Amino acid sequence: MTTNTSTNSTHVTAPRLDFGTSAPKAFRALVAFDAAAREGIDPALVELIQIRSSHLNHCAYCLHMHTNDARKAGESEDRLHMVAVWREARHFFTERERAALALTDAMTLIADAGVPDDVYARAAAQFDERELAQVLALICTINTWNRVALSTGKVAGTDER
Repeated sequence: MTTNTSTNSTHVTAPRLDFGTSAPKAFRALVAFDAAAREGIDPALVELIQIRSSHLNHCAYCLHMHTNDARKAGESEDRLHMVAVWREARHFFTERERAALALTDAMTLIADAGVPDDVYARAAAQFDERELAQVLALICTINTWNRVALSTGKVAGTDER
């Protein structure tokens, strides 16, 4: 692995393990958790959450995958471009989406400030308890997928599903 210290970015230069092959039970459990987390959540919101978390985690592999999935599901290019700056582009997103994106930010960057009460309350006002639990689970799964993809050197544009 080489590191470019001027930008503090890391570039994978050698193949790494295939997580699904090397840890099949863990991989299948994560796939099942991901599928369970999505149940009952609007597919467009699922993709917005996954895109936002992937932005914050700098996971190009997942970002590429989920922007493509969102396009296939009919998401507009305008909204896809605005996810990274959703706070400044509020009019592109509903209050429900903004609440989910704020919760995604807090949970993805949880070491910074935890999940502030106001962020949680905003999400709780937009989702019933079951939906909120599903959103929480979805944010957990995409953060896990991001970490797996980054740790194993997944390359953007090589969607292996």
